[in-house]
Amino acid sequence: MSLAGWSDLLLYLLPSAALALLLWIGSGAHPFFFVFTAAGTLCHELAHFSVGLLTNAEPIGLSVIPKRIKQARGGKNAGHNWELGSVTFANLRWYNAAPSALAPLLVLVLPFAVAWWRTRHGLVFEPVDLALAFFLAPQFLSFWPSPVDWRLAARSWPWIPVLLFAGFATVFREELLQLVKG
Repeated sequence: MSLAGWSDLLLYLLPSAALALLLWIGSGAHPFFFVFTAAGTLCHELAHFSVGLLTNAEPIGLSVIPKRIKQARGGKNAGHNWELGSVTFANLRWYNAAPSALAPLLVLVLPFAVAWWRTRHGLVFEPVDLALAFFLAPQFLSFWPSPVDWRLAARSWPWIPVLLFAGFATVFREELLQLVKG
């Protein structure tokens, strides 16, 4: 993709990103705005669920009903935090915890795929793009894994040495081949 293509793509996503910022501010002010984040919450939880199925984490529950939760240790904002959705797994292990917990990062592919589709012949903003901006904005709010997701992903720590070794082997491939050949 050319530089002009990337600039068109990013310019196309700008209204959605701005709307996401407004939704984020609004949802902090009043629970009514959760209605506008429902599409993102659904994508976030479906990402957990789908990757959990593919990695044998055995998802057994999915909820996209917002519920009020208490902040840990009765902090200043106790009772003002919300859990917008959740997925429960029956077989979360070291090998599938990180992929299942970090799956919402894949949600970011959706806005970029739509932007590519709408700008592949040049940037033209039509009325349908305004509607698409409303559907894409929540994806920008939902792609980042929650703190609980990051803690669950830490169960996959054995992947860290494996990935470091694979990176090391890739960078020093020629030297390692010479060492093995003698």
